[in-house]
Amino acid sequence: AMAGEGSTFRLRCSLLGHGQDVRGLTRGFFPEGGFVSVSRDRTARLWAPDGLNRGFTEMHCMSGHSNFVSCVCIIPPSDLYPRGLIATGGNDHNICIFTVDNPAPLYVLKGHKNTVCSLSSGKFGTLLSGSWDTTAKVWLNDRCMMTLQGHTAAIWAVKILPEQGLMLTGSADKTIKLWKAGRCERTFTGHEDCVRGLAILSEMEFLSCANDASVRRWQISGECLQVYYGHTNYIYSISVFPRCKDFVTTGEDRSLRIWKQGECAQTIRLPAQSVWCCCVLDNGDIVVGASDGIIRVFTESLERTASAEEIQAFENELAQASIDPKTGDLGDINADDLPGREHLKDPGTRDGQTRLIKDNGKVEAYQWSVSEGRWIKIGDVVGSSGATQQTSGKVLFEGKEYDYVFTIDVNENGPSYKLPYNITDDPWMTAYNFLQKNDLNPMFLDQVAKFIMDNTKGQTLLSTSNQFSDPFTGAGRYVPGSSSGLSTVPGADPFTGAGRYVPGSASNAGAPGGGVDPYTGMGAYQSAAAKVENIYFPKKDAVTFDQANPTQILGKLKELNSSAAEEHKLTEDDLIILEKLLSATCNTSAETPTAQQLQTLWRAVNWPEDIVFPGLDILRLSVFCGEKEHVQFIILLLKFLNPKGKQANQLLALRALCNCFVSHAGQKLMMEQRDEIMTQAIETKSGNNKNIHIALATLTLNYAVCLHKVNNVEGKAQCLSVISTVMEVVQDLEAIFRLLVALGTLISDDTNAVQLAKSLGVDSQIKKYASVSEPAKVKECCRFVLNLL
Repeated sequence: AMAGEGSTFRLRCSLLGHGQDVRGLTRGFFPEGGFVSVSRDRTARLWAPDGLNRGFTEMHCMSGHSNFVSCVCIIPPSDLYPRGLIATGGNDHNICIFTVDNPAPLYVLKGHKNTVCSLSSGKFGTLLSGSWDTTAKVWLNDRCMMTLQGHTAAIWAVKILPEQGLMLTGSADKTIKLWKAGRCERTFTGHEDCVRGLAILSEMEFLSCANDASVRRWQISGECLQVYYGHTNYIYSISVFPRCKDFVTTGEDRSLRIWKQGECAQTIRLPAQSVWCCCVLDNGDIVVGASDGIIRVFTESLERTASAEEIQAFENELAQASIDPKTGDLGDINADDLPGREHLKDPGTRDGQTRLIKDNGKVEAYQWSVSEGRWIKIGDVVGSSGATQQTSGKVLFEGKEYDYVFTIDVNENGPSYKLPYNITDDPWMTAYNFLQKNDLNPMFLDQVAKFIMDNTKGQTLLSTSNQFSDPFTGAGRYVPGSSSGLSTVPGADPFTGAGRYVPGSASNAGAPGGGVDPYTGMGAYQSAAAKVENIYFPKKDAVTFDQANPTQILGKLKELNSSAAEEHKLTEDDLIILEKLLSATCNTSAETPTAQQLQTLWRAVNWPEDIVFPGLDILRLSVFCGEKEHVQFIILLLKFLNPKGKQANQLLALRALCNCFVSHAGQKLMMEQRDEIMTQAIETKSGNNKNIHIALATLTLNYAVCLHKVNNVEGKAQCLSVISTVMEVVQDLEAIFRLLVALGTLISDDTNAVQLAKSLGVDSQIKKYASVSEPAKVKECCRFVLNLL
């Protein structure tokens, strides 16, 4: 039973099982009322409520990571996995996906280049991951669909919002970013240190917590509505109560805090320095995990509260905890000025208030409990002598966590250097990398390595058989064979994972094939309403822009040439060469342009932007793509896609790119440059020019035609993201029609692409076009697409 207002959370149970810090918690779908925990001990554990008493039972323990496990989330049930799946992220750079009844992973997602420290699941099987490699990735089933790039430091927190296609990331660069369909829509600034946690309140609001010890409430529109203060140190996690705006936070000040109506209503201290994570169960109970490896559950319900003996044992454990004054959790402490035990006779003024007293030379810390009307001892304050570095990996260096960050002074008057170190690292390798990175004399190697060993005595983790230290980064451990350098994209660049242009790889195929349907929407495309046969997609051939009036183009070129500056002027011979090139292309002769013609054309398309358009028009008509040097023309066209440039040039550049798809060699070149071209092309959506919108839609359609033939998941994801983004601004129905055909072509015969389109909310974007009366093709095509979604 849920308790009424103003009630207090008390201990329900303490769960032992993990051997080291509990770093992540999430409530489960199955078994009902259960949850999953993950730990530095490299395991994940599934806990089920114990019917007989107030506790939980460990159902099973899952292993799959070769290093610490740092985050966990549940992927909701689907037809294939009616009990849902469990996703865990680790310091081994991997994400493991488990079923609820098998201790070994179902599959492993590889792709991040550093610790995966946050996971969030969305509808239709999508998963969002955040990593210290500064990127977030969107996964669908076992494939990476998109990589979100833009943060300049580790991403500590990620959340998928309830509205489709919207995602949030929080980073050590102190900002939060909102992403829609894979593009950054907004950056939220305000936190003064690493953002560590995010929680969703509604479709319009969310919360964030940070190392600046504050919680902020934001509106999706960008405005910060409220800042909550209460913690005295880093806040690591935040979780919202079901069906209301109240929430809980945990942090480095040994506390769990419960916030109601915007106020800190209760503070629960724990006998552990770092309270890493929390989650709220469906019944409103709070689960917390800490650096002592123990999971504790707190409840407002009297029937679930622990027995008096258990609560007493918890209080005793708390009273014996030693508090390090250096953490600043209790403010500045001057032992000489502290009052004695009599100070505890005065009641506290608010729940969670702390008071220090001195008794027989010992400093003790107490906390006031409003519900019990008494001071509870929360630990002894110990001096800073002989305190050893906690092994909780909580020292931050460049936004990442390390067990230690040493300050090394190489000589008295020089600068000091920071040396981050994890106890899983090899001291010699770390010393070597440190000297390399800071350009220091390699003669110091022995000294630095010995310094590390002397200062980390006895602090080594249980060594396992597969401990290799990465010879290049020294950070994390590289386990040979655990991350093959290849991504899922064939021919992908092993460094960027994106398909890259490889010089010499473009095949030298013949001239453009003729007979391509000009796609004017005339004739064949006006199907009678009686025939409801899908003649629209999947489309098999590229759509081109090849109507032209050569006489007009040449006339304009000559006119502009006569007034052009001397260094740009073309000679009479040049003009004759270009005339020949034009007449050859307009008569669809199969002649490939000569080197001389291309050289002259290159000069014409490098004219100043206000007079370059006739040259671009000739380029559009003579697109021949194929030779490897033609990549220079593509790079030039990209320059004209700048939304600040002239609209005529944007239009001709887009049309020229569409025409590149005519030949096989051209398609190959366009596919190799896809990422770059699409990223640039989408920027032209901002001008409200219908012809530009039609050309942009056509470019997307031509990519869809190519992607339908090869199963390139990242390519399809990028195309879907472009369609979704462009749909929002386009008014012209011809452009809409081409985007619908592109969408239909992309998702035909591909269930993954259908799921991704749904997760981006494309179905709700296009519904309105199902009732367009004229032209009929828009309505018909839209209905065919909706049938697939």
